[in-house]
Formats: sequence, structure tokens, C-alpha cells
Amino acid sequence: MKENLDIFKIKTNNIPPQKGRVLIAEPFLPGNYFSRSVVLLVSHSKKGSVGFILNKEIDFEIQDVFPDFPDFPASVFLGGPVSTDSIYYLHKLGKQLPGSINVMGNLFWGGDFDMLKSQISAGVVQPSDIHFFLGYSGWEAGQLEAELKEDSWLVTDVDEETIMREFSDDSWANFVKKAGNQYSIWEHFPENPSLN
Repeated sequence: MKENLDIFKIKTNNIPPQKGRVLIAEPFLPGNYFSRSVVLLVSHSKKGSVGFILNKEIDFEIQDVFPDFPDFPASVFLGGPVSTDSIYYLHKLGKQLPGSINVMGNLFWGGDFDMLKSQISAGVVQPSDIHFFLGYSGWEAGQLEAELKEDSWLVTDVDEETIMREFSDDSWANFVKKAGNQYSIWEHFPENPSLN
């Protein structure tokens, strides 16, 4: 018997997506990548959107991809299903990393990779200054808007300190809690209701 999960559907808010906001997956969004994920949008326009999943840390060393990378105990996250053979990064280094793109406040995306390695080797960069991502999340023109109409995502604001914080298994529920009491049913709903 197929369960009717529509009774737990909550109409998501009308906050529009934009660079620097997060997408919180509704609790029944299927798939390994986006199930209970929190995605920071680093780019959003009529041409499409790019973001990184913030709460799916993986057991992965950057040296696995770049053997000459300095020894550096930084967190690596599964950024999304696109280009999973590439490394991307969010950081608080600002313009000291040429080519960086400002996302919000003192939070930047990308920049000169060789300069990053040399600054890490020099001890200028701390692990709390940067998060690495294997792959990214991408939406073509109109795709994210269609998913929002289906109430697949809740859009909300976030501050840069929260983005650079250490994430845990509870992070998705914590983001839902901050979104408001009307979403409290999401927090407590089991990931796989058929096992209850």
C-alpha cells in the first residue's frame, strides 16, 4: 500500500530564491543528494541557479584529488550531483584570493586555487575559513522555479556565520526550526515513514 504523504505537505513560503539564500528540502524530497539537504545559492538568475549542499559532509581528503595539496584538516561536503570530480570552495578570505565571487557579506566562492594552496602552506588560512565541496547543485533556467511551485524547497535567509559553522546530522532540522513553527511537523517526521 502506497502511503499518502500529501497530508504532511505544507505550502512553502513565498520568499524568492536569490544569491545568498538557502533552500531547505521538504522532508519527502527523494534522492541521495537532496534528501533533507540545505543548499546555499551562490548564483541565481533567469539563466539558472548554482548552489552547494551545506549539510552532507563526506569522509574525503582533498589530497585524494590533488596530491600536492598542503596537509590541511578542512571539511569536505558533497556539494551536489553536478561535476562530482571537481572541488569547489566557499571561504571568508575575500579579495586576498583573486577571482573570488562575493556571495554575501564576507562570504566568497572560488578564486585562485594556486594562491589558496600557497596561503594554506603559509598558515594564513584556518580550517574555519573555508569549506570544500565535491561537485555542485545546478538548475537550468526555470527549473528551480518549477520545483518551488511544487513546494519541494523552502527558501529562507541565512547569515554567513551559520554557513561556515560545523554541520551535523541535525542541521536540516535546525534550519527547519528557524524557518518557523508552521514547519515543525517536518522536523519530527521520520526519513523513511514506511519503517515506522
